Amino acid sequence: MRIQNRRIIASILFVLISFVCTAQDPPPPGPPPPGFPIDGGVTLGVIFALIFGVRKILSLNSDK
Repeated sequence: MRIQNRRIIASILFVLISFVCTAQDPPPPGPPPPGFPIDGGVTLGVIFALIFGVRKILSLNSDK
């Protein structure tokens, strides 16, 4: 076999292998990243902050 024939066969094999590689399905996506739970803690913190702020304002106004 001549060198040119080997190059042609190698080129054809590389093209066929690339088609096989692109024909495969992509892997399934992983699970979503865990979210930052701001449901309970932040809501309770805001409620306590509002209560504390209102009490502080009322106590400052009653002293005057």
